[in-house]
Amino acid sequence: QEVSISRTLPYWIQIIDRPVSLFLSCGNKRIKYSMMRSLLSILLAVPSLAFVSTFSNSGFTTTASLVTSSSSSSKFGIPRGGTLRSSTTSADTDIILPEFANVDEYLAYMERVSALPKGFAIGTADGQFISEEAPALGKLKIRGTVIYLTEGPTDNWAAVFTSNKFPGAPIIVGRSRLAGGGPLHALVINNKVSNVCSAGDGVGNSELVCEAVAKALDLPGGAKTVLPSSTGVIGWRLPAKELASDVVPKAVANFQSESALAAAKAICTTDRYPKVRSKTLSCGARVVGIAKGAGMIEPNMATMLSYIMTDATIPKAKLQAMLSKTANQSFNSISVDGDESTSDTLAVIASNQIAGTDESEFEQALLVVCQGLAADLVRNGEGTGHVMRVEISNFPGSDLEARRLGRHIVNSPLFKCAVSGNDPNTGRLAGAIGSFMGKFKSDENVKGMSLALGGRVIFSNGKFVLEGDSVEREISDHMENAMYDEHSNYPPHQKYVEIGVDFGEGCGDATATVYGSDLTNEYIAVNADYRS
Repeated sequence: QEVSISRTLPYWIQIIDRPVSLFLSCGNKRIKYSMMRSLLSILLAVPSLAFVSTFSNSGFTTTASLVTSSSSSSKFGIPRGGTLRSSTTSADTDIILPEFANVDEYLAYMERVSALPKGFAIGTADGQFISEEAPALGKLKIRGTVIYLTEGPTDNWAAVFTSNKFPGAPIIVGRSRLAGGGPLHALVINNKVSNVCSAGDGVGNSELVCEAVAKALDLPGGAKTVLPSSTGVIGWRLPAKELASDVVPKAVANFQSESALAAAKAICTTDRYPKVRSKTLSCGARVVGIAKGAGMIEPNMATMLSYIMTDATIPKAKLQAMLSKTANQSFNSISVDGDESTSDTLAVIASNQIAGTDESEFEQALLVVCQGLAADLVRNGEGTGHVMRVEISNFPGSDLEARRLGRHIVNSPLFKCAVSGNDPNTGRLAGAIGSFMGKFKSDENVKGMSLALGGRVIFSNGKFVLEGDSVEREISDHMENAMYDEHSNYPPHQKYVEIGVDFGEGCGDATATVYGSDLTNEYIAVNADYRS
């Protein structure tokens, strides 16, 4: 529906609001000059504005488009021509994502729910390098992402990192930044090389990339206000010079403040598709998270890489406590292959653009976003064809121990293979539970335990309850219904192989929900050829 500009002045103001905010807050004179030229282009293009209102299955979105004769873009990614989009109402991801018929449907949905919170700009860029450890592989592609707080540095940020005893150099730098208590102004992430236990100066290489970001953005606090992350091959040197001289400047030149989806794509390695989760609070603040990780997934704090951005105002100490608690209820409750990464990083960054945030509402939104991303990581796992959801109740111990039992179940190679083949081999499930309890809770009575698969009780009072072919067929059908193509580059559905483990009333009060992956030939194929 096209309308005249005289009837829609409020919409026009909304369209230029984000570029003007970025312009006023930017401290880099070169970028500010480029942005000024972009704003003039917008003002000159006002007579040709055409407004379009569209409904989506995730919410109502009003967009505005403009067309000018120029096709270049500013250093900050604000178009001097082409299309400028501004959402007046941001859509959120559904807690249970809808079903998708193809990858285009999925990516269109992701785009609709990926609107950035106020005060953030994101840029991505590609580069090339030759590995010093494996030069025969030739030139390899590497991708960098820069996340920038446009309104200035923030003291309100929090992070948790891997507990692996061989942490990557970016983890060492990140822990130092967190312990120092200083502000954060930007993040820089690269894929392909994890910068873990490599020859040379890994920490120095990470700092070199941070210095390049600080220089490109003219950050007043310098490199110490930049948080680095790396993911990819372990043992290779980080191509820091290539990232600093080529990738980082291009990423800054590609800045845009509209969508998190580009960053969700850029941080991927063997991921099958990008992952975004979002939630809008009653005060208007947004919580938007992205994550990557498909293999080497059994975190003991977070996932491989996940970043949560918000324009809410939450004090640093409370933000750290919320994040640590949320990590246990989300990323610490998943496993694809039982291997904890050396690069696990979960960070939340607040731009403090919206005051008066209800802290309990924010914490619940943070949990919803992180739990969604955690489940997405398992479904996106290397070669995953089924996702198992294990619900443990009345466990005789702590919630942490209950989570460990859940991981033990989903990490059992025999049971994973049975699930992959839609084989209701219930003995493997009982065997995995018995193995755990015998090793770690040998004094506990398990006679009152019951097991369910697909909602059907299969074990009770120490005996299996399996009555003929019909039950076997029912359980197998449940597994098959939750299956999807292990090569798929989008998640067609959100179904699970449902597993219930109840130790019985009076046995204990610990609970846990754990997500895990099956084991397919595709997982082996991906990891047999990972480096190339």
